[in-house]
Amino acid sequence: MGWRNKRYAVDMSESGIWIAVGLLGQLFFTSRFLVQWIVSERRRESVIPVAFWWFSLLGGVTLLSYAIWRQDPVFILGQATGLLVYSRNLILIARRGREVSP
Repeated sequence: MGWRNKRYAVDMSESGIWIAVGLLGQLFFTSRFLVQWIVSERRRESVIPVAFWWFSLLGGVTLLSYAIWRQDPVFILGQATGLLVYSRNLILIARRGREVSP
């Protein structure tokens, strides 16, 4: 019985780490909206700053890791699809920056 208790304690700490990973992903997603709101308010127009896409990517990768750990195919598909969009936007922004630079 002692072995089972030790194993359960390991599982609980692993579970706690993954819950923290999931919460961190949610924090990244919340941060992207806060950044977008602050930048838009400062400029007095709706703006999507580059930081929005970086926070989206960080949140997506983090939440995809959590979804894989949870083995949730719906969650995995949703996060993986989002990563394509966030990555593509960052690629387009980087390309535009290279075209503008001398």
